[in-house]
Amino acid sequence: MFFEFRFWKYLFHQQDLANSLKDATVRDFKGRVWMVALLGVLLFALRDIWGMHTEGLTTLFAKGFGETYIIARIVSLIGAILWSLVYMAFYFFLISYVLHKLTSVDLSKVAVLQLFVVGLLLLEKAFVFVIYAIVGYTTDFSVLSFGPLAAVFLDNDFFVYFFNELSLITGLIIAIQFQFLRNYTELSTRNLIIILIAIPIVLALLVAGFEVLPIETWIEGGQAV
Repeated sequence: MFFEFRFWKYLFHQQDLANSLKDATVRDFKGRVWMVALLGVLLFALRDIWGMHTEGLTTLFAKGFGETYIIARIVSLIGAILWSLVYMAFYFFLISYVLHKLTSVDLSKVAVLQLFVVGLLLLEKAFVFVIYAIVGYTTDFSVLSFGPLAAVFLDNDFFVYFFNELSLITGLIIAIQFQFLRNYTELSTRNLIIILIAIPIVLALLVAGFEVLPIETWIEGGQAV
């Protein structure tokens, strides 16, 4: 048996989705995955074309290196597209596999759940992009995250970047994952919640650690040698 997958219909009704998946499979699920992937690539490309987080390339144009600037923008666009694929694949494939192993829920069912997660993450990025486009400038922090609040009270880059990875959407994702997975797993409610909270915290720690690494200094030092 098959049933039609509707993102907005099941987004806040994960119980209904879980019940449907017990007796049927999603019709043309691969088509839904490709559609989300295409929209994600388009979003990342538009952000790069607009100039989001490409401020460093402006100096090339200002110094009169027009051709170099054009090449740099093309390379930046290609990099943004490749990064979008890596980003979506990470949350759709790798996190699905991790949840499958930790909760013993069928991978095919977890994949349906993670498609919602990828969709929500893209919606968050689209919302932030629209806000930045309206005001005409960007920052390193998401307006939906706790990063801006942490920057007010904390004078530590690591913790600011850490809280920047935790947002209102993160809480919504955890709630949706819990509502869905509890229908299939034999884990206790306590253990399931711990797993779902631990995953974004670990990812936030890794991202924060990467952000504070002096990578540019290392590269410059290597070039000097």
